[in-house]
Amino acid sequence: MQETKFEIKGEYIELIKLLKVVGIAEHGAAAKQMVTDGIVYLNNQKESRFRAKLRKDDVITVDNHKITIG
Repeated sequence: MQETKFEIKGEYIELIKLLKVVGIAEHGAAAKQMVTDGIVYLNNQKESRFRAKLRKDDVITVDNHKITIG
């Protein structure tokens, strides 16, 4: 599994923006489709909100990618 640590600058980052920034999704529509397909997990729970606010210590899992928010 590929693991990435992503440092946020403010209080939070939205889920679809994170997927684009780290390169898992090429664009917003692809990020939304991943969420719709049910392959995105936030802290080991399936996430269905496109704009879920991710904060420090949250963990996102998509296929073989794991992203920890710092």
